Amino acid sequence: MFPYDEASWSAVDGAMFMGWGGSLPGIATFVAAAICVAVLIYGQRTEKAKTAQYDK
Repeated sequence: MFPYDEASWSAVDGAMFMGWGGSLPGIATFVAAAICVAVLIYGQRTEKAKTAQYDK
């Protein structure tokens, strides 16, 4: 549902997404960054273990 009296995008003058003005965007960004770091650490560990097999 459009939150204005007229159903036109010209009435929109700012950001329109859930959580605007609260802490949700910051929390979501932190969670996404934490997941990215965890994937990078996990990938580095598994690649290191795989290459250790061939360095003998």
